[in-house]
Amino acid sequence: MALIGRIIVIAFAIMVATLAAGVAITMGVLGPEWHAFSGDVGERAGFWVGVFFATSFTGAVGLLPAVILIVLAEAFKVRSLLAYLAVGAALMVIGYYTSGLAPPSYEESIDHPPPPISHAAEVAAAAGAVFGLTYWLLAGRNAGRWREPRQIAS
Repeated sequence: MALIGRIIVIAFAIMVATLAAGVAITMGVLGPEWHAFSGDVGERAGFWVGVFFATSFTGAVGLLPAVILIVLAEAFKVRSLLAYLAVGAALMVIGYYTSGLAPPSYEESIDHPPPPISHAAEVAAAAGAVFGLTYWLLAGRNAGRWREPRQIAS
């Protein structure tokens, strides 16, 4: 019974963390123009449409790897906040570069220095850290506890 409850908590935490990452991506993309927003209905609707697409992207790119990593975290009882932040950021950056959204890389040579880290990659890393933090707050800090015997208070 504890496993079923844990699965429900994990599913809920993944949904909320995906939404939080979508909000972080939208705020990262709209950040430079944030001061120019007046708050009218069209801008609010545009923000939430951006959140919808960013959340969809986060779920589509990161759901399967996140589930695999969550199963491993549950199996090894990983409860460290830093681990969830780092893995979330790495997962989103890898998802950004493997999804085809990143500009194509070119051969490094003496004539062509490596490109600097783009703003989009920084936004992906920040969104991954937000995903990891949100998931840790809701479910990660209790990873593996469902397998431990319960203490009955007397």
